[in-house]
Amino acid sequence: TPTNRSLEILKDDGVNVDIRVEAAHDWDDLVAWSVSQGLWGIENLSAIPSSVGAAPVQNIGAYGAEAKDAITVVEYFDTRSMEVVRLSNDECHFAYRESVFKHELKGRAIILAVEFRLSREPKPNLGYGDVIKEVEARGGATLANIREAICAIRGSKLPDPKVLGNAGSFFKNPIVEREVADELLKSYSEMPHYPVAGDNTKVKLAAGWLIDKSGLKGYKDGSVGVHDRQALVLVNHGGATGGDVMRLAGFVCQRVKECFGVEISPEVNIL
Repeated sequence: TPTNRSLEILKDDGVNVDIRVEAAHDWDDLVAWSVSQGLWGIENLSAIPSSVGAAPVQNIGAYGAEAKDAITVVEYFDTRSMEVVRLSNDECHFAYRESVFKHELKGRAIILAVEFRLSREPKPNLGYGDVIKEVEARGGATLANIREAICAIRGSKLPDPKVLGNAGSFFKNPIVEREVADELLKSYSEMPHYPVAGDNTKVKLAAGWLIDKSGLKGYKDGSVGVHDRQALVLVNHGGATGGDVMRLAGFVCQRVKECFGVEISPEVNIL
């Protein structure tokens, strides 16, 4: 497991700043550093429990932003070829909660470092959920206000893994055909739904809302359960095994399918 946590500025042209961050660096520490330096690009990804090396595997995302938006290069050690390899953003095959590291390179890539391009140019991304309201309540779209707002939102909805065992959001938000979404909206006009960038034939639904409306928010089965404030999160109340969590995940997927005809799937990387 990589242990290096160093951060290095590779290039600064006055607007764009390229940085290299070693894999063991704490993700939120990186976000806090970028905000303190006046650098835009990853502020919406505040308070995600992760290391920098794990971020590209999952293509972590929150509140309308994804790690891929700032990543330029991922460097890894290939356990088959025994070589260090550098992949460009395009070569990582990033998609919604997806990357080459969850598929072709699963089990053979040890990520060593990630390079990012951040910007001194203000680029607030406030179009998702409660973010704009929380940011405005703090006085407007500064980096510090955005980070503080997102930390507050996450803290109000998501359990602290140090207190209650969890892996964060467990399920992907499903992407469905527009016709499917339109049909559901006839019965559930309040259903959250979002456009899919680059494809107006598809619509993204909110898995947490679907699970909640399936009657499972706060559901408990022995030592595992669905979090009572955010239905996307499965929690370990103490003593649960990986098998217990996976059985619960399967049950949740089945219930949503029965209630809405929509398939949801885990976003976590299951080893």
